[in-house]
Amino acid sequence: MEKSLYAEDYRVLLAHLREARVQAEVTQVQMADRLGTTQSMVSKCERGERRLDAIELRRWVMELGFSFPEFIAEFEASLGSGKKRALTVSKRKRKAE
Repeated sequence: MEKSLYAEDYRVLLAHLREARVQAEVTQVQMADRLGTTQSMVSKCERGERRLDAIELRRWVMELGFSFPEFIAEFEASLGSGKKRALTVSKRKRKAE
């Protein structure tokens, strides 16, 4: 079994995650600030050099203002179709800080 870090499915997941960040108009630096990490770490995760676990993935998606279940549903649908689909998940409303 191929390690998930190198599996095509994981590459598709990372592409969806990056697309969500771009769609939310958040830079890697801004994402790093939201996550309390560095821009370098965000870049490494997006390129697949560092693996995200499920909890980290959920936090990334939610920090971008997207629904985690919808994000995962879009990801699953893209795997089922055999090709990457455009991200169509809706942004959830962020609570006023």
